[in-house]
Amino acid sequence: MLEQMGIAAKQASYKLALLSSREKNRVLETIADYLESHSDEILRANADDLAQARESGLSEAMLDRLALTPARLSAIANDVRQVCTLADPVGQVIDGGLLDSGLRIERRRVPLGVIGVIYEARPNVTVDVAALCLKTGNAAILRGGKETYRTNAATVGVIQLALKECGLPEAAVQAIDNPDRALVSEMLRMDKYIDMLIPRGGAGLHKLCREQSTIPVITGGIGVCHIYVDDTAEIDPALKIIVNAKTQRPSTCNTVETLLVNQAIADRFLPALSKQMATSGVTLHGDETVMRTLNGPAKLVPLKAEELDNEFLSLDLNVVVVADMDSAIAHIRQHGTQHSDAILTRTLSNANRFINEVDSSAVYVNASTRFTDGGQFGLGAEVAVSTQKLHARGPMGLEALTTYKWIGFGEDTIRA
Repeated sequence: MLEQMGIAAKQASYKLALLSSREKNRVLETIADYLESHSDEILRANADDLAQARESGLSEAMLDRLALTPARLSAIANDVRQVCTLADPVGQVIDGGLLDSGLRIERRRVPLGVIGVIYEARPNVTVDVAALCLKTGNAAILRGGKETYRTNAATVGVIQLALKECGLPEAAVQAIDNPDRALVSEMLRMDKYIDMLIPRGGAGLHKLCREQSTIPVITGGIGVCHIYVDDTAEIDPALKIIVNAKTQRPSTCNTVETLLVNQAIADRFLPALSKQMATSGVTLHGDETVMRTLNGPAKLVPLKAEELDNEFLSLDLNVVVVADMDSAIAHIRQHGTQHSDAILTRTLSNANRFINEVDSSAVYVNASTRFTDGGQFGLGAEVAVSTQKLHARGPMGLEALTTYKWIGFGEDTIRA
């Protein structure tokens, strides 16, 4: 089954690569319209997935990731329309020039070909990936988690109706709708057909892909994100940022998980933090200093060492008091995942040092980590957030789904 999907996707990619920007935008507009006009069937499928997920004891954080509402589906459709407004990178000349040999050379962006994406309980990923792949002339093979297979099947069915309406092969976007996990291992070896593989899920999925895939893998999306409050931070603005970074949508990978507080400000800052987190419904996981200093009003529990390396994806926040910036940076290097980290400061030299020494895909000064997102960065809907360093890093928009080819123009030119 998967080999036939791979063959069909590869053939579809050849046709997609020839489309003009206008033709690709027409497809995306049709998909957005169809998502809205066929919303009932997608929402019914999602309701079935949610019911089964609750029966199987899925956590509230995962249920939130899985859930679609009419408002969320409408927002997803509008994200597709937003992709239409973005510049098409395909065909862009990156650089080039005339060589001494007389050969005129240029480096031009081209589609990757076929993108494979393996993801868990995120039905919006289905549409995000499809839209970005189609905009860049790539075909897509999608494998969502067993929790979302009905939603994904319904969504891809609607996308394929739109593709057919526009005279394009339905195999341009395909989903593996069988929840059998053995198919994941088979997909990881489809290097004959899939040009790049993107896993979006937990650490176990990323480890599996790195170890077993014969396809180039882009890893990321695991966010043990930090905010460091230095000794010059102003308390009220800092609390506003922390509340946003923790509570705006706790189940996302760019949510802050650990707060590092400079000891020089701790006595003034921690009581204010506790009061604010009580209002926001956040449970604090405090180190020894925090446990000794605070006695309310926020719910406070002792910090377990292993929690420093895990995503809560919930209204829980580690709080660690550090001696200085050296200790904060060392902590982030040891426990961070190179996703998103921030400093709250009123000192330019401290901000610059943090920027230069924290090696994450996104680093913020006096801003929430929640901005690490393709839409927020002006890239449109993202296909993933890469925390590695080769090919793509941070939110992956359109350019990250292209490669390039060298083109040489001669006038009967030969090498001397």
